[in-house]
Amino acid sequence: MPDRRTLEVSLVCTMLNEVTTVSDLMGSIAAQTVRPREVIIVDGGSRDGTQLHVEWWHGRLGCPLRLIELPRATIAMGRNAAIAAARFPIIAVTDAGVRLDPRWLEAIIMPFEDETVAASAGFFVADPRGAFEIAMGATVLPQSDEIDPATFLPSSRSLAVRKAAWERVGGYPEWLDYCEDVVFDLALRKANQRVAFAPDAIAHFRPRATLRAFWHQYFRYARGDGKAGLWPKRHAIRYVTYGGVLGLLLLGKRGAPAWPLMLAGTGCYLRQPYIRLKPLLPALSTTQRAGVIALVPLIRAIGDVAKMCGYPVGLTQRLRYRGFGWTWRDASFAVITSD
Repeated sequence: MPDRRTLEVSLVCTMLNEVTTVSDLMGSIAAQTVRPREVIIVDGGSRDGTQLHVEWWHGRLGCPLRLIELPRATIAMGRNAAIAAARFPIIAVTDAGVRLDPRWLEAIIMPFEDETVAASAGFFVADPRGAFEIAMGATVLPQSDEIDPATFLPSSRSLAVRKAAWERVGGYPEWLDYCEDVVFDLALRKANQRVAFAPDAIAHFRPRATLRAFWHQYFRYARGDGKAGLWPKRHAIRYVTYGGVLGLLLLGKRGAPAWPLMLAGTGCYLRQPYIRLKPLLPALSTTQRAGVIALVPLIRAIGDVAKMCGYPVGLTQRLRYRGFGWTWRDASFAVITSD
């Protein structure tokens, strides 16, 4: 187990209107086998009482808790403000809407016993509530055995980084409202900052509960990709693939044997989600099994269309402007502290 005297850790998180999830997150922080030396929460201007729920945890976490109110802050701005305010050299980063495994902090700081490690990439898994979210999680979230540690770009739902490395790469890119953690990860690797993989540092993340919410999520992710100039080949392949599918459908209407080829391609495309889904099926009723099996291709298609709609919007924004015109340093904010 890491020695907390030598691995002094600040845990930071951003929130906005998370009144329904904040208790799960804060309770999971309080239950950590290794506790941080401090917790810093940045609230971006919640109007649902999130701040009051955070303040309730003063004196209940076993470590100091600071709440920074930073209205209008994006996630990147909030994270940068929290890390700048942190008192300790190692920063554990998580996000609202997750529930941390009790060993999350213990596992994610373990790699820092090696002084050459600049960041530790934790992992996150689906935390579904019901059959629909089981299908969603299996379709969109990879499992740890699918990850190549050499190329893995961790979500900042489950990440730890030395404050010095964060400073070296200029922090999170505040000109992005989405995909800021991917750009931050890429900056670390470009600066030759060593990133270790910590698969046992697990954050439980609830998938989107409706197709509408999922559409908006993936539209925004793809818009962020376009705005950041990320993955142009990957997005081009998606347009070409769906264009090819439409072409095959037209050929099918003219008598060409297009359906076998389309079915084979669809089977390959859906293979991994169904592999993830298989061990989850025995716990479901017969009706639920049929429902989640049918949902997988629908979720895939909706996610792809959302990405194809969002990416060109992001590209347009990239051409028109870069940034929001202000940073967290320009804002006035309130800090509530506790012992």
